Amino acid sequence: MSSQLNLYEHLADELGGLIAGRVFAPGDRLPSIRRLAQQKRLSISTVMQALRLLEDRGLIDARPQAGFYVRHRPKSLPGGISDGSLPAPAFVGITNLLMQVMRDNEGPGIVQLGSAWPPDELLPIQRIQKTVASVVRSDPSLLARERCTAHNEPGFVRQVIRRAVDWGTLDPAEIVVMNSCTEAISISLRAVAKPGDTIALESATYFVLLQLIESLGMKALEIPTDPETGISVDALELALNQGLVQACLLIPNCNNPLGTIMPELNKKRLAALVAKHDIPLIEDDIYGDLCFTAERPWPVKAYDTSGNVLLCSSFSKVISPAVRVGYVVAGKYVQQIAFLKTVTTGSTNHFFQAVLGDYVGSRHYDAQVRRMRRALAQRIAQMSDAVSAAFPAECSISQPKGGFVLWIALPPQVDALALHGMALAQGIAMMPGQLFSASGRYRNYLRLNCGNAWSGEIDNAVKRLGRLVHEAAA
Repeated sequence: MSSQLNLYEHLADELGGLIAGRVFAPGDRLPSIRRLAQQKRLSISTVMQALRLLEDRGLIDARPQAGFYVRHRPKSLPGGISDGSLPAPAFVGITNLLMQVMRDNEGPGIVQLGSAWPPDELLPIQRIQKTVASVVRSDPSLLARERCTAHNEPGFVRQVIRRAVDWGTLDPAEIVVMNSCTEAISISLRAVAKPGDTIALESATYFVLLQLIESLGMKALEIPTDPETGISVDALELALNQGLVQACLLIPNCNNPLGTIMPELNKKRLAALVAKHDIPLIEDDIYGDLCFTAERPWPVKAYDTSGNVLLCSSFSKVISPAVRVGYVVAGKYVQQIAFLKTVTTGSTNHFFQAVLGDYVGSRHYDAQVRRMRRALAQRIAQMSDAVSAAFPAECSISQPKGGFVLWIALPPQVDALALHGMALAQGIAMMPGQLFSASGRYRNYLRLNCGNAWSGEIDNAVKRLGRLVHEAAA
């Protein structure tokens, strides 16, 4: 099985390299499946697997009775910048603006291109209903009482450990179950840092992480981040050497909003770096299962030998945001985190832990992951094409390796916050770039949600938004 996997991955990488090198330009037809099989001396099924992987990566499209064609690729975001200097740590002040934007975005009749929620039609609602019924029948006591003496339901923890076996062996004693990934990150921050401490983050980063830092009275240090390879480890090392940072809070897999996946060598170096300086790294891995690569990328935790990495995640992006269960693999901070969890919210609902343990342990979860990856990769490709056609030519667009958002650089004269107001007036929600920075950077950037199924309504909204960008850039 592994040799078959290596063959189709190798062919996909080879064809991807030819596409990147413009040997096959946008619009070109790839050789037929039969011809590729003959040329490469591979089976038809192996070639088909490789082509499906290229589709998932957003590089090609299948046209019925016509074959596979190279997709149009929009202009990429500029590379990360690290000139040897770093910005000063700063207190965060985005909460009031963020809450106002989110309230405005949820108004009636709004086309939702703002909040990044998994689409309802892709969630396994019926299967979860059946799992709920099965758990009730097998252990009705879970509905009758809460288990206050323990945070963890053994079946849920077992699945967290099982899904990590590809990259390591987790100690169940290090796992603390939380009410969400957000709670896991918040409590981890409280466990490893205090008010006034400086937390290193990617730039740009998810606004909720900034909001958590603000709520705890901490400061943020934005580290230069490349749209292809993620955070600059060199720049982070400079900050650590200068004693500027007390903790790191990063999204190495499928960063929100950039969609980057850090190369494995960078992750290994990052784990060694925080170990050397004895600095905690809180790793948000909530989008790891929704990557578009053939194999799920390893977290930084896979390379942690010092207990300095705290891995935070949940299954909510794949199963349902309504099932509020997350977890942290806390390393050497487990006692502090378990205490803070107890005095903050007590134990997490054991019934839903049991439901998730049952579902994640079934064959249905892996099928659900594959289904979502295929659908989201296609929807990102559709949104990317629509934005490229509707927005000014000088706009640049991210090329996410997972998740379901696009990060777009607008012409420098466009103010994304002002654009947000104009878009709302036309019934369109989006997220202005200023919310993804502690220092107000990304004034001319915006993030779009690509999770919803493509429709005429979304297509028209993108075209109207593009006209507004043209007008603002004129």
